Amino acid sequence: METKDIEILIQKFALQNAYKHGSVPQAGAVTGKLLGTHPELKPHAKELMPIVQKVLADIGGMSPDEIKAKLAEIAPELIEELSVKKEVRRGLPQLDTSMLKPGQKVTLRIAPNPNGPPSLGNARGIIVNSEYARMYDGVFIMRFDDTDPSIKRPMVEAYTWYVEHANWLGCPPDKVVAASDRLPLYYEQAEKLIDLGKAYVCTCDNEVFHDLKEAGKPCPHRETSPAENMEKWKKMLAGGYGGKEAVLRIKTEIAHKDPAMRDWVAFRIVTEPHPKTGTKYMVWPMLDFESAMEDHFLNVTHIIRGKDLMKTADKQKYIYRYLGWEYPHVSHWGRVRLLGFGKFSTSVMKKGIEAGEYKGWDDPQLPTVAALKRRGIEPEAIRNVMINMGVTETDIEFSMDTLYAENRKIVDPKVNRYFFVPDPVVLTVNGAPAMTAKAPLHPQDHKRGFREMCVGENPEILVAKSDADNAKPGDILRLKDLYNVRITATEPLAGDYIGNDLSVLKQGAKIVQWVTREGGVPTRVVGPEGEYHGVAECGIRNELNNVVQFERFAFVRIDTINGVVLAYYTHP
Repeated sequence: METKDIEILIQKFALQNAYKHGSVPQAGAVTGKLLGTHPELKPHAKELMPIVQKVLADIGGMSPDEIKAKLAEIAPELIEELSVKKEVRRGLPQLDTSMLKPGQKVTLRIAPNPNGPPSLGNARGIIVNSEYARMYDGVFIMRFDDTDPSIKRPMVEAYTWYVEHANWLGCPPDKVVAASDRLPLYYEQAEKLIDLGKAYVCTCDNEVFHDLKEAGKPCPHRETSPAENMEKWKKMLAGGYGGKEAVLRIKTEIAHKDPAMRDWVAFRIVTEPHPKTGTKYMVWPMLDFESAMEDHFLNVTHIIRGKDLMKTADKQKYIYRYLGWEYPHVSHWGRVRLLGFGKFSTSVMKKGIEAGEYKGWDDPQLPTVAALKRRGIEPEAIRNVMINMGVTETDIEFSMDTLYAENRKIVDPKVNRYFFVPDPVVLTVNGAPAMTAKAPLHPQDHKRGFREMCVGENPEILVAKSDADNAKPGDILRLKDLYNVRITATEPLAGDYIGNDLSVLKQGAKIVQWVTREGGVPTRVVGPEGEYHGVAECGIRNELNNVVQFERFAFVRIDTINGVVLAYYTHP
């Protein structure tokens, strides 16, 4: 095979890898693909490396659009190959579509309660349902189950937050519905059930009905005629009953083996105003009824819900049978326990914010999508880990390290590097000449440019206190991308300039990040486990809203630049 042909092959495989992952591939990945498809080249593996490195260097200077265009030009079949593989994403099993009618689209929904912004747990539902809709060219609906204004009181802002964060996650809903806007639809269906003799108004005291239900005995209102029930229902709607004085029940099987199934409540009276509708309505549906209605009228074909809600379908199927409807296909998944965050419910987070424990819903201590976004986590990373979890009834323990590892794969090839010195200590360097240090913005992509840091004679250099505390006379510190210093004293910290020979690293010299005393920018890094105060290179002033890597420290997102630079901790 001619060298030119080999180079074209390498270019194809490297472009496909870069297009698939959104970053410049590792040389080993490209070489492995090449040798796997052309084993006759294995004896020449060493000779191939310079060609691979040249191709990767060229790709490093291309934008994602340029990569896609070039791949489409020289190997469109490799784009097709990826498209076919995307049809079934790793971790997501195929949906059962055998029940679909001709022309019927796969339709899924996410049904949050808008009492706060989406958490990482909510993101799982958004992503998986959206991805299934995408896989089957279907419909993804965001439906707000906001019919409980007394206990899970909705927040007006949360309706917008959910849509915005779904869009940010790359999961824009095809349709957005709020249940609180659709009460007349529920009332209409309730009256149909009353006319059918399948629903009745119950005015029993809660304790009285509980005792009857547990005993498998009907309440005295169960056999009331439809006409009389309709009168009582209209009285409920007109405000003729106080709170807890009357409910509308669905007639099921009073002797059912599971007491929870026996004549369950469909509507109750709530006197508190609703944040969206005010006091317009006072008869509100329970979630089981509202959800049953919406899944039918929104033409939902597939439901994915927690395994703790397995009884929900059994309850709702009574309504579907009475009204002659077809129930959607249901899958269940287990709970996800988020390691490292403790138990965080929306109500707990809200109380913490109100108490001043957290600074807002995007506080880095919280497992909200807003917090992850502010910290610089990529939406693609969140999507990947959620899809890879799959849909299984097995409970899952999820470590944030998994998300961090996925995010690191995405950001590492594209973010710039800078020095940050936490808890800075002055190191006086004696005998050092004036010079300009040149450090690459990215170690694998020198085309991106270099940071230049001017250092005067016998300078005062800032190093991290942790590095200073571990230094003792005679130790050699390698000031990264600058020169070597032999420590002569520790209180105060001082050392002698001993040149720029990298061979000191073989003698055990420690590499440390540094900033000149006069050339640094005061910087505060806020993270899940606390704050770090220090000094960073002045170049970070050009990185507002970008994720960067503070070398030997962490990836961070530069949030604000106003005197002291504020950065949010992304991950190690």
